[in-house]
Amino acid sequence: MDSPSKIALVTGASSGIGAATALALGQLGYHLILCGRRSERLQALAAELPVPSQVLCFDVADLAAATQAWEALPAHWQRIDVLVNNAGNAHGLGPIHQGALADWDAMIDSNVRGLLYLTRLVSPGMVERRSGHIVNIGSIAGRQAYANGAVYCATKSAVAMLSDGMRIDLNPHGIKVTNIEPGMVETEFSLVRFKGDENRAAAVYKGLQPLAAQDVADTIAWILQRPAHVMVGEVLLLPTAQASATVVNRAI
Repeated sequence: MDSPSKIALVTGASSGIGAATALALGQLGYHLILCGRRSERLQALAAELPVPSQVLCFDVADLAAATQAWEALPAHWQRIDVLVNNAGNAHGLGPIHQGALADWDAMIDSNVRGLLYLTRLVSPGMVERRSGHIVNIGSIAGRQAYANGAVYCATKSAVAMLSDGMRIDLNPHGIKVTNIEPGMVETEFSLVRFKGDENRAAAVYKGLQPLAAQDVADTIAWILQRPAHVMVGEVLLLPTAQASATVVNRAI
Protein backbone atom coordinates (compact mmCIF):
# COMPACT_ATOMS: atom_id res chain seq x y z
CA MET A 1 0.00 0.00 0.00
CA ASP A 2 1.35 3.42 -0.98
CA SER A 3 0.25 5.35 2.11
CA PRO A 4 -0.61 4.33 5.67
CA SER A 5 -3.33 6.96 5.77
CA LYS A 6 -5.56 5.68 2.97
CA ILE A 7 -9.22 5.48 3.94
CA ALA A 8 -11.62 2.59 3.34
CA LEU A 9 -15.37 2.69 3.92
CA VAL A 10 -16.96 -0.70 4.58
CA THR A 11 -20.72 -1.19 4.70
CA GLY A 12 -22.28 -4.04 6.63
CA ALA A 13 -19.27 -3.95 8.93
CA SER A 14 -21.04 -5.15 12.06
CA SER A 15 -20.57 -8.85 11.24
CA GLY A 16 -19.43 -11.46 8.75
CA ILE A 17 -17.56 -10.45 5.63
CA GLY A 18 -17.77 -6.75 6.48
CA ALA A 19 -16.21 -7.10 9.91
CA ALA A 20 -13.51 -9.46 8.61
CA THR A 21 -12.71 -7.05 5.77
CA ALA A 22 -12.40 -4.11 8.15
CA LEU A 23 -9.95 -6.06 10.31
CA ALA A 24 -7.93 -7.16 7.27
CA LEU A 25 -7.71 -3.63 5.89
CA GLY A 26 -6.83 -2.29 9.31
CA GLN A 27 -3.85 -4.62 9.32
CA LEU A 28 -2.81 -3.09 6.00
CA GLY A 29 -2.90 0.37 7.55
CA TYR A 30 -6.14 1.68 6.09
CA HIS A 31 -8.09 4.06 8.27
CA LEU A 32 -11.61 2.68 8.47
CA ILE A 33 -15.14 4.03 8.26
CA LEU A 34 -17.37 1.31 9.68
CA CYS A 35 -20.99 1.41 8.51
CA GLY A 36 -23.85 -0.70 9.76
CA ARG A 37 -27.06 -0.78 11.75
CA ARG A 38 -25.78 -2.28 15.02
CA SER A 39 -23.91 0.41 16.90
CA GLU A 40 -22.59 -1.76 19.73
CA ARG A 41 -21.00 -4.21 17.32
CA LEU A 42 -19.46 -1.41 15.29
CA GLN A 43 -18.02 0.21 18.41
CA ALA A 44 -16.58 -3.13 19.53
CA LEU A 45 -15.00 -3.64 16.11
CA ALA A 46 -13.54 -0.13 16.17
CA ALA A 47 -11.91 -0.94 19.50
CA GLU A 48 -10.14 -3.92 17.89
CA LEU A 49 -8.66 -1.96 15.03
CA PRO A 50 -5.00 -0.85 15.14
CA VAL A 51 -5.86 2.28 13.13
CA PRO A 52 -8.10 5.35 13.49
CA SER A 53 -11.73 4.75 12.60
CA GLN A 54 -15.15 6.34 12.35
CA VAL A 55 -18.45 4.61 13.13
CA LEU A 56 -21.54 5.46 11.10
CA CYS A 57 -24.74 3.77 12.24
CA PHE A 58 -27.47 3.79 9.57
CA ASP A 59 -29.35 1.56 7.14
CA VAL A 60 -27.82 1.76 3.65
CA ALA A 61 -31.31 1.50 2.16
CA ASP A 62 -32.31 4.77 3.83
CA LEU A 63 -30.97 7.46 1.53
CA ALA A 64 -31.72 10.32 3.93
CA ALA A 65 -29.91 8.58 6.80
CA ALA A 66 -26.97 7.61 4.59
CA THR A 67 -26.65 11.16 3.29
CA GLN A 68 -26.84 12.64 6.77
CA ALA A 69 -24.16 10.27 8.06
CA TRP A 70 -21.92 11.01 5.10
CA GLU A 71 -22.27 14.76 5.40
CA ALA A 72 -21.49 14.59 9.13
CA LEU A 73 -18.05 13.12 8.42
CA PRO A 74 -15.11 15.52 8.76
CA ALA A 75 -13.93 16.61 5.31
CA HIS A 76 -10.65 14.69 5.48
CA TRP A 77 -12.55 11.46 6.22
CA GLN A 78 -14.56 11.91 3.03
CA ARG A 79 -11.47 11.32 0.89
CA ILE A 80 -12.32 7.65 0.40
CA ASP A 81 -9.75 5.50 -1.37
CA VAL A 82 -11.68 2.23 -1.12
CA LEU A 83 -15.42 1.64 -0.91
CA VAL A 84 -16.49 -1.89 -0.01
CA ASN A 85 -20.19 -2.30 -0.77
CA ASN A 86 -20.78 -5.32 1.43
CA ALA A 87 -24.13 -4.60 3.11
CA GLY A 88 -26.90 -6.92 1.94
CA ASN A 89 -28.92 -9.96 2.91
CA ALA A 90 -31.10 -12.82 1.75
CA HIS A 91 -34.58 -12.93 3.23
CA GLY A 92 -36.72 -16.03 2.96
CA LEU A 93 -36.61 -18.95 0.54
CA GLY A 94 -39.65 -19.91 -1.48
CA PRO A 95 -41.15 -20.14 -4.98
CA ILE A 96 -41.97 -16.95 -6.81
CA HIS A 97 -45.74 -17.44 -6.54
CA GLN A 98 -45.51 -17.64 -2.76
CA GLY A 99 -42.85 -15.02 -2.12
CA ALA A 100 -43.25 -12.61 0.76
CA LEU A 101 -43.33 -9.07 -0.60
CA ALA A 102 -41.63 -7.70 2.52
CA ASP A 103 -38.72 -10.10 1.95
CA TRP A 104 -38.43 -9.00 -1.67
CA ASP A 105 -38.43 -5.34 -0.70
CA ALA A 106 -35.76 -5.94 1.96
CA MET A 107 -33.44 -7.67 -0.51
CA ILE A 108 -33.91 -5.09 -3.26
CA ASP A 109 -33.45 -2.24 -0.79
CA SER A 110 -30.24 -3.49 0.81
CA ASN A 111 -28.60 -5.40 -2.04
CA VAL A 112 -29.30 -2.93 -4.84
CA ARG A 113 -30.50 0.44 -3.57
CA GLY A 114 -28.03 0.50 -0.69
CA LEU A 115 -25.12 -0.25 -3.00
CA LEU A 116 -26.25 2.49 -5.36
CA TYR A 117 -26.76 5.07 -2.64
CA LEU A 118 -23.30 4.62 -1.11
CA THR A 119 -21.65 4.56 -4.51
CA ARG A 120 -23.41 7.79 -5.46
CA LEU A 121 -22.23 9.47 -2.26
CA VAL A 122 -18.62 8.31 -2.43
CA SER A 123 -17.74 8.08 -6.13
CA PRO A 124 -17.83 11.82 -7.01
CA GLY A 125 -14.86 12.40 -4.72
CA MET A 126 -12.99 9.53 -6.38
CA VAL A 127 -13.71 11.05 -9.78
CA GLU A 128 -12.48 14.44 -8.61
CA ARG A 129 -9.24 12.90 -7.32
CA ARG A 130 -8.99 10.51 -10.27
CA SER A 131 -8.26 7.69 -7.88
CA GLY A 132 -10.15 5.01 -6.00
CA HIS A 133 -11.33 1.43 -5.87
CA ILE A 134 -14.91 0.19 -5.46
CA VAL A 135 -15.36 -3.40 -4.31
CA ASN A 136 -18.87 -4.83 -4.60
CA ILE A 137 -19.81 -8.05 -2.82
CA GLY A 138 -21.94 -10.05 -5.19
CA SER A 139 -22.57 -13.78 -5.17
CA ILE A 140 -22.43 -16.90 -7.29
CA ALA A 141 -26.22 -16.43 -7.22
CA GLY A 142 -25.66 -13.49 -9.54
CA ARG A 143 -24.40 -15.92 -12.18
CA GLN A 144 -26.67 -18.93 -11.59
CA ALA A 145 -30.26 -18.87 -10.41
CA TYR A 146 -31.58 -21.57 -8.13
CA ALA A 147 -35.00 -22.76 -7.06
CA ASN A 148 -36.85 -20.62 -4.51
CA GLY A 149 -34.25 -17.84 -4.66
CA ALA A 150 -35.34 -15.86 -7.72
CA VAL A 151 -35.39 -12.41 -6.14
CA TYR A 152 -32.14 -12.83 -4.21
CA CYS A 153 -30.46 -14.12 -7.38
CA ALA A 154 -31.88 -11.19 -9.32
CA THR A 155 -30.43 -8.68 -6.86
CA LYS A 156 -26.99 -10.26 -7.09
CA SER A 157 -27.24 -10.36 -10.87
CA ALA A 158 -27.93 -6.63 -10.60
CA VAL A 159 -24.73 -6.24 -8.57
CA ALA A 160 -22.79 -7.95 -11.38
CA MET A 161 -24.30 -5.67 -14.06
CA LEU A 162 -23.84 -2.57 -11.90
CA SER A 163 -20.20 -3.50 -11.36
CA ASP A 164 -19.68 -3.84 -15.11
CA GLY A 165 -21.41 -0.53 -15.77
CA MET A 166 -19.50 1.26 -13.01
CA ARG A 167 -16.24 -0.05 -14.44
CA ILE A 168 -17.12 1.43 -17.83
CA ASP A 169 -18.36 4.76 -16.45
CA LEU A 170 -15.41 5.22 -14.11
CA ASN A 171 -12.72 3.97 -16.48
CA PRO A 172 -11.90 7.46 -17.82
CA HIS A 173 -11.21 8.58 -14.26
CA GLY A 174 -8.72 5.85 -13.32
CA ILE A 175 -11.03 4.17 -10.79
CA LYS A 176 -10.97 0.41 -10.31
CA VAL A 177 -14.16 -1.64 -9.81
CA THR A 178 -14.18 -5.23 -8.58
CA ASN A 179 -17.09 -7.64 -8.13
CA ILE A 180 -16.44 -10.45 -5.63
CA GLU A 181 -18.82 -13.40 -6.08
CA PRO A 182 -18.53 -15.81 -3.16
CA GLY A 183 -20.20 -19.18 -2.98
CA MET A 184 -21.12 -20.66 0.39
CA VAL A 185 -19.75 -18.55 3.25
CA GLU A 186 -20.64 -19.44 6.82
CA THR A 187 -21.73 -16.15 8.38
CA GLU A 188 -25.10 -14.90 9.65
CA PHE A 189 -26.38 -15.16 6.06
CA SER A 190 -28.46 -18.32 6.47
CA LEU A 191 -29.59 -17.37 9.96
CA VAL A 192 -31.07 -14.16 8.55
CA ARG A 193 -32.57 -15.95 5.54
CA PHE A 194 -34.32 -18.47 7.79
CA LYS A 195 -35.55 -15.89 10.30
CA GLY A 196 -33.32 -17.05 13.15
CA ASP A 197 -33.90 -20.81 12.73
CA GLU A 198 -30.48 -22.04 13.88
CA ASN A 199 -31.05 -25.69 12.93
CA ARG A 200 -32.11 -24.86 9.41
CA ALA A 201 -29.23 -22.43 9.02
CA ALA A 202 -26.68 -24.99 10.25
CA ALA A 203 -28.00 -27.61 7.81
CA VAL A 204 -26.92 -25.45 4.86
CA TYR A 205 -23.27 -26.12 5.70
CA LYS A 206 -23.63 -29.68 7.01
CA GLY A 207 -21.13 -32.18 5.63
CA LEU A 208 -18.79 -29.67 3.97
CA GLN A 209 -16.34 -26.93 4.80
CA PRO A 210 -17.70 -23.62 3.51
CA LEU A 211 -15.70 -20.46 3.08
CA ALA A 212 -15.16 -18.30 6.15
CA ALA A 213 -15.61 -14.54 6.15
CA GLN A 214 -11.84 -14.27 6.52
CA ASP A 215 -11.35 -16.03 3.18
CA VAL A 216 -13.30 -13.30 1.41
CA ALA A 217 -11.54 -10.58 3.40
CA ASP A 218 -8.14 -12.01 2.50
CA THR A 219 -9.12 -11.97 -1.18
CA ILE A 220 -10.18 -8.33 -0.97
CA ALA A 221 -6.92 -7.42 0.77
CA TRP A 222 -4.92 -9.18 -1.95
CA ILE A 223 -6.83 -7.37 -4.71
CA LEU A 224 -6.23 -3.99 -3.11
CA GLN A 225 -2.49 -4.67 -3.00
CA ARG A 226 -2.16 -5.19 -6.77
CA PRO A 227 -0.05 -2.60 -8.62
CA ALA A 228 -1.74 0.54 -9.87
CA HIS A 229 -1.86 -0.78 -13.45
CA VAL A 230 -3.59 -4.04 -12.43
CA MET A 231 -7.34 -4.30 -11.83
CA VAL A 232 -9.04 -7.54 -10.82
CA GLY A 233 -12.47 -7.08 -12.36
CA GLU A 234 -14.27 -10.05 -10.85
CA VAL A 235 -13.58 -13.07 -8.67
CA LEU A 236 -15.67 -16.22 -8.28
CA LEU A 237 -14.63 -17.55 -4.88
CA LEU A 238 -15.85 -21.02 -3.87
CA PRO A 239 -15.15 -23.60 -1.21
CA THR A 240 -13.52 -26.69 -2.68
CA ALA A 241 -16.70 -28.65 -1.97
CA GLN A 242 -18.83 -26.40 -4.18
CA ALA A 243 -18.89 -26.65 -7.99
CA SER A 244 -21.86 -24.38 -8.78
CA ALA A 245 -24.73 -22.60 -7.10
CA THR A 246 -26.51 -25.95 -6.62
CA VAL A 247 -23.79 -28.62 -6.84
CA VAL A 248 -21.92 -29.37 -3.62
CA ASN A 249 -20.02 -32.40 -2.35
CA ARG A 250 -21.06 -32.96 1.24
CA ALA A 251 -18.60 -35.81 1.62
CA ILE A 252 -15.61 -33.42 1.76
